[in-house]
Amino acid sequence: MRIAVIGAGPGGLAAAHCLQSRFSPKPEILVMDGAVQAGGLASGFRGMPDWAWPLERFYHHLFTNDDHIINLTREVGLGDMLEVHAPATAYRFADVNYRLDSARHLLAFPYLSLPDKLRMGLTLAYLRWHPRPPWDDFDAVTADAWLRSWMGDLAYETLWQPLLQAKFGSAYRDVSLAWFAARIIKRTPQLIYCKGGFQAWADGLLEVNRALGARIHMGTQVSRFVRAGKGWEVCTEKRSWTVDAVLYTGAPHVLCQLCSDLPESFRDRVGEEQSMGAAVLTVALDRSLAHDTYWVSIPADAKVPFLVLVEHTAMVNRKHYGGQHLYYLGAYVEPTHPYLTMAAPMLAQEFLAGLQRVAPTFEPGQVLGWWLHRAAYAQPIPMCGFGARRLPLQTPLDGLYLASMSQVWPWDRGTNYAVEIGQRAARTMAVDLCL
Repeated sequence: MRIAVIGAGPGGLAAAHCLQSRFSPKPEILVMDGAVQAGGLASGFRGMPDWAWPLERFYHHLFTNDDHIINLTREVGLGDMLEVHAPATAYRFADVNYRLDSARHLLAFPYLSLPDKLRMGLTLAYLRWHPRPPWDDFDAVTADAWLRSWMGDLAYETLWQPLLQAKFGSAYRDVSLAWFAARIIKRTPQLIYCKGGFQAWADGLLEVNRALGARIHMGTQVSRFVRAGKGWEVCTEKRSWTVDAVLYTGAPHVLCQLCSDLPESFRDRVGEEQSMGAAVLTVALDRSLAHDTYWVSIPADAKVPFLVLVEHTAMVNRKHYGGQHLYYLGAYVEPTHPYLTMAAPMLAQEFLAGLQRVAPTFEPGQVLGWWLHRAAYAQPIPMCGFGARRLPLQTPLDGLYLASMSQVWPWDRGTNYAVEIGQRAARTMAVDLCL
């Protein structure tokens, strides 16, 4: 049995490992990716020669309850890579950063009355500690309407509505409560980062797969999938491979471009999905600006072009990056937004002007280097009712499977659920293919 896994991100690597380590006889696995390095959206880069560790192109960390990726990491002998941190996080309101990551900090927030704070706290506690979250019921209502009703207008409009707007743009009113509840459930005060960065984690898992017998083809851009008898032909511009089954781990709409045999009903379903792109400027400075605060959430009405300011080196020791202070300035944008096509120097100038508004002590002369990374498919929009309509792992075509970030409902996209969806797809394939 020969299986092609398209994509060497966390989902594809986890699926390849599951197929090789859990089933006998072991199938022959081909892992293919158009990039030259593994990791997908969690892959890293070395911006400066004196960086000992690569840095993620898009900011990444784990929560301490991200059991799927944590368990896999330990299972393959990479558990020593997991470092636990307890960084400070804040919310920017009225040009001031307020820590709201504990009940004590919330009670000190000056812009809500005590009844408003208690009402909001009880609402979040209900979502977080519900013993059996009614996901289908949560998915039947929008986060916007439900939170406004339960928290009250002032608390919702002060803290949560601006964050939803910043993340989902004009679609924020349609986002499902199920997604919001899952986000509240998953958050932990401590975070985990991988020694050597997530690139080291991806490289380690890639080598584990190679040692198990997988044939790795990096820098191999697949151009199409074609039916070949009972199996599939996986084609690039230069050659092709005949396989019994294909697992595709990229964006669903790209799968439709690669496989002309997919029926219109499936294409229509894919076309119903909406997603956000991402533009992230990473900046190396010669000093810290956020006073040891790792994460600052910025509301949509702050008139800043990014929604989050992350000082990576407020959590991870900057000795790994030549002593530099590394910042992410990140924005989610609609797929047609100019930020996804704007000339890099122009966009960097706009983001750095926004950084000056957020951190008045910032001056352009403090910049040691900057790097811009963009992705057109970075955040699915979990519309109300999305759970019942999400795409199945098995496409309508026998032997063609899909495992993407749009299928992890009600959870949010990220490395933990990329691993989970990859493993789940592998188990589904094993049953269908009688492994």
